[in-house]
Amino acid sequence: MTAADVERAKGILIERQDTHLDSLAERLHEPRIRAIVEPMLAGTTPDRLPEDDVRFAIDLGLVRQSTAGGLEVANPIYREVIVRHLLVSTRASLPQIQPTWLDAKGRLVPKKLLTAFLSFWKQHGEVLQGTATWQEVAAHLVLMAFLHRVVNGGGSVEREYAIGRGRMDLRLTYGADTLAIEVKTWRTGDKKNPVTLGLKQFDEYLEGMGLDTGWLVIFDQRAGAGSLAKRTRTETAVTGSGRKVTVVWG
Repeated sequence: MTAADVERAKGILIERQDTHLDSLAERLHEPRIRAIVEPMLAGTTPDRLPEDDVRFAIDLGLVRQSTAGGLEVANPIYREVIVRHLLVSTRASLPQIQPTWLDAKGRLVPKKLLTAFLSFWKQHGEVLQGTATWQEVAAHLVLMAFLHRVVNGGGSVEREYAIGRGRMDLRLTYGADTLAIEVKTWRTGDKKNPVTLGLKQFDEYLEGMGLDTGWLVIFDQRAGAGSLAKRTRTETAVTGSGRKVTVVWG
C-alpha cells in the first residue's frame, strides 16, 4: 500500500458521503458548532467558548485538542467534508471559467493562474461572497471554490486550519505541480499590517513543503478599504530566508 492508495481511499470516502459524514456536516448548522469551526477557518481567536459546547464538539469527534494548544479539526477527511459542505452554494453559483492557466502540455502555469484569479475576483468576488454560508469566511470560501474549479478532477486542494493559527494554509496540487497559498484577513481594529507576520509564517510553511515560492493572499476587510476592484492587486515580497512570495490583495 502506498501514500497514493491512501489518498484515493480518502477521496472515495469523501465522494461517497456516507451517512455519518453527512450527519457530521449537518452539525455545522448548529450555532454552538459554528462558533467553534468558523474561527478555525478564519484563523481568528474566538471569544470565550462555553465548556459544554467545546466538550460536545470533541465528543462528536469533529474536533480535538491540538498538541500546540487550541482546537483543530479531528482529521483530514473531516477537514475536507466541512469545507465541501460550506462550499455547496458558492460552487453552484460560480460562472463558467475557461482553464487559461494550463500550457499546451496541460501543465499548471502559476502566472496564468494568478492572472485568471485576479480577473475572476474583480468581476465576481463581491457577488459570490454573498452566496457563502458563513459570511465571516466568505472570501476564503470563494477562493476555495475557484481553486476547486481549477483542479476539476485533475488534482486536489488540501487545507490546514485551527483556532488561533492566524491564517489558513492551502496546497493546490495539479499533476506534478504544487502551489502553496497562505490566506490571512485584515479586519477593522487590527492595528498591524498582516504582511510581516504572514511572510514569517509562510516562510515556515514553504520550508516544510520544500517550495521556494507561493501566494500570500490578504483579504482586506477593514472599513474604508475601498472597493474590491480598487484594492485587488499584487506585489512581490521576500521572506526572511530569501523565498520570493507573491502577495495578493483582495
